[in-house]
Amino acid sequence: MLNLDSGGNAIATQDDVTAVLGHIDTVTLLAILSLEPTIADLETANLWMAGDADVFGSGRPIKGPASEIVTILTAHEEDDRGLGPDR
Repeated sequence: MLNLDSGGNAIATQDDVTAVLGHIDTVTLLAILSLEPTIADLETANLWMAGDADVFGSGRPIKGPASEIVTILTAHEEDDRGLGPDR
């Protein structure tokens, strides 16, 4: 089921997040859902994380909620490797 905001953009559900990004822990999932991303934001972040530069063009920055999703996911990866700010 799709949730629609007032602008008509499909807001991602928990199922959408896991379908696009795969299994992620609950804390990460909730952080991403708190952004109220669209499915397109999830897909953009996923492509960016996969390093698909052909989609964005070399050197183009990622923006908006997709950027925040990438930040959340990469912070989580850094913490897993012991590279977080508290280490």
